[in-house]
Amino acid sequence: MIMGSKVAVLRTRPETVVEDYHRLMELAEAGRHLTAARELLLKLNLSWTKYFPACSSQPWQLEGVIRDLEGRGYGPRTLLPVENKTVVTNPREGARNNLWSPILERHNLPFIALPEVEWTVFEFRSELIKLGEIFPEGIEIPKMYIGRDVLHLPTVKTHGHSTTTGAVKNSFGGLLKEVRHYAHKYMHEVLVDLMMMQRELHPNIFAVMDGTVCGDGAGPRTMDTYEGDIILASADSVAIDAVAARIMGFDPMSIDYLRWATERGLGEARIERMEIVGEDIEEMNFHFHMKKSFVIWGDQMLRKGPLRFLEGIALHSPLVVWAPAASNLYHDLLWYPTIGRAKIRKFRRSKWGALWERYREGGR
Repeated sequence: MIMGSKVAVLRTRPETVVEDYHRLMELAEAGRHLTAARELLLKLNLSWTKYFPACSSQPWQLEGVIRDLEGRGYGPRTLLPVENKTVVTNPREGARNNLWSPILERHNLPFIALPEVEWTVFEFRSELIKLGEIFPEGIEIPKMYIGRDVLHLPTVKTHGHSTTTGAVKNSFGGLLKEVRHYAHKYMHEVLVDLMMMQRELHPNIFAVMDGTVCGDGAGPRTMDTYEGDIILASADSVAIDAVAARIMGFDPMSIDYLRWATERGLGEARIERMEIVGEDIEEMNFHFHMKKSFVIWGDQMLRKGPLRFLEGIALHSPLVVWAPAASNLYHDLLWYPTIGRAKIRKFRRSKWGALWERYREGGR
């Protein structure tokens, strides 16, 4: 068993979820992997500037983890919440819409938008599979990432490019600039590259995943919501993603990035070779199915499908501005006000929706 291939899984409910995050991190032995003597990057997960259930880090997830870390001696000088932007997301607006900002303010913590910090080309020693080819002039990363620990805050959901998304994919949103959509063509190879990169950058990596409300179908945005009532934590990003995949109903070793990372010794995706504590996941199966949204389907048609002869002019020229415009049109102006709004109304009638409303009103 790879050191750190212990995954903690707990069932939870709105009345106890914040306190349950502390129990979860204790079960996952966070104290063995994190120390307040070193600064910690708290890498949030923003898949949409707007709020949609399961799409981005939940407010109770953020609050539960911050409270636990404060109990371990972390504070404003050592705890650094960060998030990046894409061509279709705005981190500061996303922090407000997803209710991160009030929580950070209550705990006197800054919100650090990565486009506003210094970036530098880092010479990685690892033999990367694809990123060196995609960025031949060098891979730029946030300079503040070098030498600091990182804690990822993903959610349990599917993804049209990678089948599932979690702790490993969350690094994609921090270590690469907004042009990281160039990596979509080789998503699984890039996710393995990111695991190798993180090993060179961070003394320790930890992940805490929220599955209170999960996303099924055409993730990471246009999903069906599912009340999973679980939370997970691990120091092995591959293992926590594998357990989440297994709970969602997928065979982890059939997912390329999990299998390849395991074969390279970057983590453990074989369920039988890891230690799972807390809940017995044997009977857990959410029966999720990955689907591709209209936008991801179109992207893959251009990058890998019958329209790939148009990839250069459509996605690697000044004409590329059409792609984020089309994404925003579909997601923000068509899907969200219609199908999305109906799904959100249904969510708000649920127990987790009631908790969300309490956070929105400034309480819990």
